[in-house]
Amino acid sequence: MYIVFFRVLLVYALVIASLRLMGKRQLGQLQPSELVVTILVSNIATMSIEDVNVPLLGGIIPILTLVSFDVVLSALSLKFKAARRLISGTPRVIIRDGKVDQQELKELRFSIDDMMEQLRGNNIFDIRDVAFAIVETTGQLSVYPKFDAQPLTAGMIGLSGTAADDAPPVVIISDGVVIDSGLQYCNLRYEWLEKTVTENGYCTKDIFLMTCNRSADYLIVPVQQHPPKRKEAGK
Repeated sequence: MYIVFFRVLLVYALVIASLRLMGKRQLGQLQPSELVVTILVSNIATMSIEDVNVPLLGGIIPILTLVSFDVVLSALSLKFKAARRLISGTPRVIIRDGKVDQQELKELRFSIDDMMEQLRGNNIFDIRDVAFAIVETTGQLSVYPKFDAQPLTAGMIGLSGTAADDAPPVVIISDGVVIDSGLQYCNLRYEWLEKTVTENGYCTKDIFLMTCNRSADYLIVPVQQHPPKRKEAGK
């Protein structure tokens, strides 16, 4: 029983380390080679956990080999464009200047339903609103809408903002703990934070969440106080 427990923990730590080694993209948009490695690693890890008669090294060595091979392929893809095309493929345009390229759809084995589903995923419900649509190497569809269908932006109506307007709010207090990197991002000092919190009638430990931007526009969410339990009569 204890052997299985420690094998599970060891294999779990190894798989987590392997995914981290392969990079954060592995967790989001999988290239074909990365998908294959992920499936193989999961199957090998399962075998090592389920069958205690399989030597642990019999699972560790294949996992490390696959991860090392994937890292080498990634390095080759970064250095050589031809290798990148061979391993990951190239983006394919399926809608060009508002016209659907039926030949590209056939070569990609992309059905009309697949195309419409991904267009809806990009908030496009009328194909006439699409100027260009590109199938990326991950299989995701990138859409550039026609000018008339593009959402209104400040630049379109001649509005201009400051550099602070381009910086979104960040967390500076999380569950009573001050986030130093958030203060640095907002170009604020701890003294300002302490004064602001005090002026609002709180102390740091009373704040569940506090966000702020570079214009010092902040939001405070206090810790929710649980109402006292009511005592029943006669108790």
